[in-house]
Amino acid sequence: MAVRRNGVVLLTALIFLPFFWFMLSSRPAPEDADLEQRLTELRERLRFAELQNQARSKELQALREEIKAALTEQQQNSHRPEGNNNAGAGKTGKQLSGDTPHHNRANLSNQETEEEETKRKLRSLVGGGDLQLPSIYNYMPHLREKPDALQPAFHLGQGRTGVSFVLGIPTIKREKESYLMQSLASILDGLSDEEKDDCVIVLFIGETEQDYVHRIAEMVKESYKAPIESGLLEIISPPAGFYPDLDSLKETFGDPKERVKWRTKQNLDFSFLMMYCQPKGQFYVQLEDDVIGKPGYISTMKNFALQQKTEEWMILEFSQLGFIGKLFKSSDLSLVVEFFLMFHKDKPIDWLLDHIFFVKACHPEKDNKHCDRMKSALRVRFKPSLFQHIGTFSSLKGKIQKLKDKDFGKQPLHRAHTNPPADVSTTLEVYQKYTLEKCYLGENFFWGLTPTKGDTIVFSFHSPIVIEKYKFSSGNTEHPGDKLINTTVDVLPENHEQKEGGILQDNKEDNTKTGMIRLDDGFIQIGQFNAAGVAEGEPDKSIGRVRQLRLRCLSDGKAWVILSEIHIKPDGTR
Repeated sequence: MAVRRNGVVLLTALIFLPFFWFMLSSRPAPEDADLEQRLTELRERLRFAELQNQARSKELQALREEIKAALTEQQQNSHRPEGNNNAGAGKTGKQLSGDTPHHNRANLSNQETEEEETKRKLRSLVGGGDLQLPSIYNYMPHLREKPDALQPAFHLGQGRTGVSFVLGIPTIKREKESYLMQSLASILDGLSDEEKDDCVIVLFIGETEQDYVHRIAEMVKESYKAPIESGLLEIISPPAGFYPDLDSLKETFGDPKERVKWRTKQNLDFSFLMMYCQPKGQFYVQLEDDVIGKPGYISTMKNFALQQKTEEWMILEFSQLGFIGKLFKSSDLSLVVEFFLMFHKDKPIDWLLDHIFFVKACHPEKDNKHCDRMKSALRVRFKPSLFQHIGTFSSLKGKIQKLKDKDFGKQPLHRAHTNPPADVSTTLEVYQKYTLEKCYLGENFFWGLTPTKGDTIVFSFHSPIVIEKYKFSSGNTEHPGDKLINTTVDVLPENHEQKEGGILQDNKEDNTKTGMIRLDDGFIQIGQFNAAGVAEGEPDKSIGRVRQLRLRCLSDGKAWVILSEIHIKPDGTR
């Protein structure tokens, strides 16, 4: 009876077990996507750890090269005959020491034994055999005589590492207009607070004239002190010894000497920047100093990278132009840099990058269509583009390139915010429909004719407010030069008449604690537009409630003025 009952139970289990299994397996699992993403991130972290091991191997190889050179030099010196003066000095030393000849021979024998043992250990370090791995010294032999040429000559920043993204921005002296500050403003503004903690931007000033390097660094620091102090932004420059003799380069492809020098130096600049950035993060993004980015570009790039179904890709492209918006796995940069250095004298950098894909993917007996199809697995394009080229004048003297990425789309010419109720006014002459009222309401940008010294833009609040933070952006993508310069941000406190014992000193003296300035008309200067045409900050809470906020031009302008963003956030609002 018990056997029969057990059989029924077993039969029931066999019937319903497949059904229950189907129900369990078909249940939706929303956590699977998160788990898969976490696994992908863990794989990238493992790849990053392997990358750091590779970096240490490179350093060890460089050390081996130095030891080997020292051994060779010592061996050459040991074969040189000693002069009579040295021999005489040796005798004098023996007589003064009072040691016996037997004792001297024993000491000399011990010393030679120790030297041979040291040499043997050093030879084992450098490999001992006849085979040696290639290194940067094979492609740039002049570096053997310049041991300090592989570290920055100038560095400003906190040396942040262990991030997800490293953004490299090379810049050099331009003959005409510079777009660096506008590019930095766009790249930094496009980051959320969370993204700022998980990336680092490295600005590479590709000049060896230290006065110029320090001047650019100070200009950037003045506008972006907080990003530098937090570790988000770093500035470096290369030593002069890193570059070979660029005047002795062979002219190729019909290019004049100046263009050959320019493209060769660009290859070396990008290589130096990549080598510096490689150990800092999991992904490396190559940008340029004349680009703008779309807000949220980091999250978009990260999601696209993690969504790739295979690990075959070598580069993800977020712009179709040149070397803009190219994302690499940091673990692949060693191969890329070595290829660039191997042929740095021969071809432009975008050609060299394409040759890497040709070597890795293309069959020499297949046609171009087959080659392009194979390369597409290594070079994956994202649309729409996240970065746009904004420059007109190239860093190459005399070259003009009005390149635009048609896949970037139309960038908004203004950014809207909800501002506190206020009456707005300006002494600037308004151009057509681009009024200050519409800009304040977020409907359009403000456009005014060229300002003169003393011109103002005033916001009179309906009720006094405590300002938590403010931001004003001038210029836009179509008219980047129409920006406010030498212009201050002032506020008028609610009780400005009561200056006695107030928060600031009189007579326009700086308050050393807050950096604010009391003006004769009762206003307090709390900020100023930087070189990028942006003014932002968080006023000291001791100011209290304010009636007005004013933008005041301290000198005549050189162009018309656009205000593309007005954001005044009262304390306590979201």
